[in-house]
Amino acid sequence: MKMINSALTAAALLLGAFPLISAHAATPASTLVVAENIDDIVSIDPAEAYEFSSGEYVTQTYDRLIQYDAPDVKKLVAGLAKEWTADDANKTITFTLRDGVKFSSGNPLRAEDVVYSWKRVVVLNKAPSFILTQLGWTPGNFDSMVKADGNKVIVKYDGDFSSAFVLNVLAARPASVVDALTVQSHDKSGDMGNAWLKANSAGTGPFILKSFRPAEILNLSANPNYFGGAPAIKSVIIRHVAEAPTQQLLLESGDVDIARNLSPDQISQISAKGKFVVETYPQAAVHFLSLNQKDQALTNPAIWEAARYLVNYRGMTDSFLKGQMQIHQAFWPAGFPGSLDENPYSYDPAKAKKILADAGVKTPIDVTLDVINSTPFTDMAQSLQAGFAEAGINFKIIPGTGSQVITKYRARTHEAMLLYWGPDFMDPDSNAKAFSYNADNSDGNYQSTTTWRNGWAVPDEMNKETIAARAEADPAKRNEMYVDLQKKVQATSPIIIMFQAATQVALAKNVSGYVNGATSDFVFYRLVTKK
Repeated sequence: MKMINSALTAAALLLGAFPLISAHAATPASTLVVAENIDDIVSIDPAEAYEFSSGEYVTQTYDRLIQYDAPDVKKLVAGLAKEWTADDANKTITFTLRDGVKFSSGNPLRAEDVVYSWKRVVVLNKAPSFILTQLGWTPGNFDSMVKADGNKVIVKYDGDFSSAFVLNVLAARPASVVDALTVQSHDKSGDMGNAWLKANSAGTGPFILKSFRPAEILNLSANPNYFGGAPAIKSVIIRHVAEAPTQQLLLESGDVDIARNLSPDQISQISAKGKFVVETYPQAAVHFLSLNQKDQALTNPAIWEAARYLVNYRGMTDSFLKGQMQIHQAFWPAGFPGSLDENPYSYDPAKAKKILADAGVKTPIDVTLDVINSTPFTDMAQSLQAGFAEAGINFKIIPGTGSQVITKYRARTHEAMLLYWGPDFMDPDSNAKAFSYNADNSDGNYQSTTTWRNGWAVPDEMNKETIAARAEADPAKRNEMYVDLQKKVQATSPIIIMFQAATQVALAKNVSGYVNGATSDFVFYRLVTKK
């Protein structure tokens, strides 16, 4: 074996026991090796997992009754349930389980496993439990709300929403199904197997946990009996590599197949060499500029319209935001049902000035702009400052820590604000209630929404449509309603949505089939092949 250079030696040492191999080494054909920062993991128990990296892990090892799945993560499809029937009038959904599904232990999937899995989320009450408890489930009433009946699971819910909304809730991470018999056998002092599941898997997923060492490694082996077909790759090793330069070094030396956390500059270097494939995947967070309607100088709708033509969208995404964000001008992220992917606005100061002049708006207008004091936000603020000045709107940038900026935003004491928003779970209502609903704009009616925080009293028609969309049972019609809401917010709101975050992944050229959706829950390795 040839000795490797000192830089690679240092990189290997950072990986603990990662083998020292030659600069032209290749990973085993049956193993996918990923370099990624996974030190955010607090727990890998699906009832507790609430971090980005733990969400990715849960997707590999567990399934839900219904789920967004590879290769098309835009569609909600059958998972452990082969079919379901919704009764919106009685707020009930009946799921019928697939036949022949087994957990990695060999135990057959039962309706009782589903009931137990969801009940432990509610009872344990860990960070993500609110996603299920919003359905009206509590430790006291759960047994009357969710029941097993042979190979069926009967779900009742309580709330002003439709079965379409409930299905998206049940496609979320905490609705993952665990092997009740195995987990119960590892109960310690009534913890419902929580301690054991922090180091073991008990799912039906395409992979089985082989070993997990926090801030070091996730080692997964393929489940040959996976109901969706055995993965082509036999194992996936996710190595914790915090430093982006080290990830690049390992990728270029052949020691890893995928690098997940490279900087834009590194992506440019990788792309220029032509030896790797770089894929860009839109993420769920949207970034926006908002104008507080408690400031009378910003209440003229002509200012909102002009503002949309004063953002240098392309100038930012072609320079310092390249690879980090993509132009997206609607509140629901691209890549999911119900998204509006039309971007009708572009940088046009002359048009903005005409809009203001035609409306009789007098300039100059001086406005403070609060921004988080870190990249890329400060760079974005400077670009906005330059663009808006072209039409006589002068931003005075006020940088602050994240907590300072958000505290001011919640108090509605800002004038203009540069921030971002991400959904709690992948249903359009999660963002619609933030961007298109505010029926009570009074100071005493605090709401964790962009509309209330910007003092925008949403028109009654839009409020009613937001409520109706949440309750609409027909998925196609429901998506149409959310698209319509986004068009209205896009055109007639003091909230100017500009970008959707993106992540770039560098892959060895012999790797194909990798799927990365808009959240960490939608990272899939089961279709990966290596030539």
